[in-house]
Amino acid sequence: MSGRVLVVGDVMTDVIVVPEGPLVKGSDRRATVRSRPGGSGANQAVWLGAAGADVWFAARVGEADRSMYENYFRGLDVVPVLAGDSALPSGVLVTIVDPDGERSFLTDRGANLNLCDADLPVSVLDGISLVMVSGYSFFAPGPRAAVRGLLASAKARGVATAIDPASTGFLAEVGVSQFLDWTAGADWIFANSEEAEMLTGATDHQEQVKALGAQFSQVVVKRGGRGAVLGDRDGVRVEQAAPVVTVVDSTGAGDAFAAGFLAAHLDGEGEAVAMAAGIAAGAKAVQSIGGQPG
Repeated sequence: MSGRVLVVGDVMTDVIVVPEGPLVKGSDRRATVRSRPGGSGANQAVWLGAAGADVWFAARVGEADRSMYENYFRGLDVVPVLAGDSALPSGVLVTIVDPDGERSFLTDRGANLNLCDADLPVSVLDGISLVMVSGYSFFAPGPRAAVRGLLASAKARGVATAIDPASTGFLAEVGVSQFLDWTAGADWIFANSEEAEMLTGATDHQEQVKALGAQFSQVVVKRGGRGAVLGDRDGVRVEQAAPVVTVVDSTGAGDAFAAGFLAAHLDGEGEAVAMAAGIAAGAKAVQSIGGQPG
């Protein structure tokens, strides 16, 4: 039986916009517009549930949406640990998808900005084997204090911890050295190539893994269509390619990869099998619209 994973991160409503061509400033462009559940943490939790993992998900949503979200996550084999916010609504993310599948985001994090210590009591770690924290939780003071406290408690209990940096834009705002200080001591990092480059200043994935391995015991760099690598301070020890698929929307691909990898890892599979599971989940994710399995 697999170990239980606790995911901490954002809940968002993703408004996905796929224009038929380049945007025309000051005028119209036909587009497909769809609204779907999203948020990096929520995506990871739902993909973990789809992979058969025992997964709990802690987050903050607008009070008016709390019951709806609880039912939604339970229906997808995720145990929700949701706090309701009476002051701010649930978060919304507008994603504009280019013809090549690349995305641009407009983010209103809403209630996610008020995640606090009371939302993450130490009791939420009971029975947990690994805590996965989305980087978005580090980019505002309140949530940052809450997740840092939870990570410290996890370390004291011997619970493994993992970080997904989540956003190069927000990393640039807060500063790389600050982010690395805040995440010091975590066991795992799941970074995409752009995040790894920003965090290390290196463009070569071998050097990225070595540099990140100075702070994190295990380093995974997600390389999109080029696959992924895994290693530590000594360098890359597992490297796998990704299958060639038609990219419809890359939203949530990194979340799907992390979930697929962790579900296999917690089920006792070796590194190569876990890597293959992560790559397969990421490849599946890019072939449909939205950040969660359809």
